[in-house]
Amino acid sequence: MAAQPTPALATRLPAVKNSTADKLLVAAGELMIERNSVEISLSDIAQKSGVNAALVKYHFGNKDGLLLALLERDAANEMTHLDYLLAQPLPPTTKMKLHIAGIIKAYHQFPYMNRLIHYLLHGSNRDAADEVTKFFVGPLLDFHRRLIAEGIAAGEFRNVDPVLFYTTLIGACDHLFFGRQTMMRAAGVGPVTDDVCRAYIRHIELIILGGLLVPNRQGKPKQAAAG
Repeated sequence: MAAQPTPALATRLPAVKNSTADKLLVAAGELMIERNSVEISLSDIAQKSGVNAALVKYHFGNKDGLLLALLERDAANEMTHLDYLLAQPLPPTTKMKLHIAGIIKAYHQFPYMNRLIHYLLHGSNRDAADEVTKFFVGPLLDFHRRLIAEGIAAGEFRNVDPVLFYTTLIGACDHLFFGRQTMMRAAGVGPVTDDVCRAYIRHIELIILGGLLVPNRQGKPKQAAAG
């Protein structure tokens, strides 16, 4: 489950339910998809939404506040279900498969998400970077630590470093979308379709679980029983 919002973020959350604020968020997301870039201006957002640019300040404080609210809206489904997934009476391997699929599907549904995370984490606004760390990076790292510990205790997982695991999984998900333009030029592949997304989920499951699962006596990774 996502960390509790800080005061700065909490003041923005009720505004997202406002129809005007919603229009601004929808417009920002659509523009980033259309342009394959997070480099959009307040005037662009205002024109796309039909809302006065001055209302961005009223609802979100500034452009970074709007982008933070957009990221939290888009990541909310996956982030708020982390504790729920951990609590399910399922084998750790099954939980990990569901998590891998959920993360990749979230990136696929909102193809600008990875760029937005990079923009907010590595931009000049340190407050924005702190917010992303608190409601996205931190909760995901904590989830990985707990699920890996559960898998180790169940005899399913190797004793792997959760930070390195996070880097591997999120990096793999991230690059499919962030580096797609490069791969399209270098390898002639097309855009990330639903079929590509499903194939990538299967691929990452094999790669991640191949290194994570404890091998059986035949040297093959153990397969958890279906939940």
